[in-house]
Amino acid sequence: MHTIFSGNTFMIYMKKSNFVILCFLSILLVACKSKPTHIVTIEGHIAGLGNDTIYLYGSDEMYSRLDTLVSQGDRFMAELDIDTLVTSWLQFPDGTEYPLYMDKGSQIKIGGSVERMDSLNITGHPLNEELTAFRHKLALMEAATPEQVTQAAENYIENHLASLTSIYVLDRYFVQQVSPDFRRIERLIENMTGELKDQNYIQELSAYIETQDKISIGKSAPYFQLPNAQGKKLNRSDFKDKYLLLHFWASWDEASRQSCAGLRALFKKKAYKKHLAILGISLDVDKKQWEAAIEKDTLQWEQVCDFQGWNSTSIKQFGIRELPSLWLLSPTGRIEGKDMTLAEIEEKLKAITTKK
Repeated sequence: MHTIFSGNTFMIYMKKSNFVILCFLSILLVACKSKPTHIVTIEGHIAGLGNDTIYLYGSDEMYSRLDTLVSQGDRFMAELDIDTLVTSWLQFPDGTEYPLYMDKGSQIKIGGSVERMDSLNITGHPLNEELTAFRHKLALMEAATPEQVTQAAENYIENHLASLTSIYVLDRYFVQQVSPDFRRIERLIENMTGELKDQNYIQELSAYIETQDKISIGKSAPYFQLPNAQGKKLNRSDFKDKYLLLHFWASWDEASRQSCAGLRALFKKKAYKKHLAILGISLDVDKKQWEAAIEKDTLQWEQVCDFQGWNSTSIKQFGIRELPSLWLLSPTGRIEGKDMTLAEIEEKLKAITTKK
């Protein structure tokens, strides 16, 4: 046996070893500090995307911000500081939007082609993978009828009653329809887990459905009282013995301004003057801008506004989601029609004047 180290040499070696170990640990600590374990990485490769900008924005209070991802040569990447599960949205240059679920440490990979933006492949979190599988299934149903697609969406929700992805599927395939089946939507919500029902979107949707029940055709319109430009408060009882056409609009909404032209023509028709009154309910927040639009568009019927925008009580009472919106009330305040077109209103008025 040979002694490799003498006592002093061994002590020097140990000191050097300790020093090396300390340096190594310091490097590790610096590395960990520069890139925390909760950092989310996103890597994407979409053939045909080229050089462009992709937006990533939040849809809940846990991720209420906007990030930009720059694509170069079909590829993009990003590192985000995320410390909890969040729902966000990817918006591509062609307007396509994709829900993206991220949690701390997620390593998200996005692949596909601009030719099939409806079926991108997203991995890196179970929720992304669940939704990707569903989208791929729908992509294979090219000859499916709308009802078959809707049924596939319903089956998905029934099999994922605790998944955040079910909120997206519910909104995309049931709520965002021309005539949503609220009874069907209610049944789907009822089967979801309590945790999912506590999500803001589901709570707001449930409240909206409850409002729709109260304002269905044939029921009495909600009571409202709103000030005109002179500060006088008007309500539906100020238009006794006449059918009242409510026009929900805003000076900043181009479609609203276009609808005003059609209403001017309707307002001038002598055949309807005896039976019809119009009340404009604006979502404006700037009084001067509102008054300027009234003057420029020559709106001679009554106009009211509380300058609360989408937070106006009347907007919530009538469940208004889009502008413009036209509602017809009977002289007794009953709802005769809602979200009507000018053609539908004229047809209704012709029937009314004929009876008179």
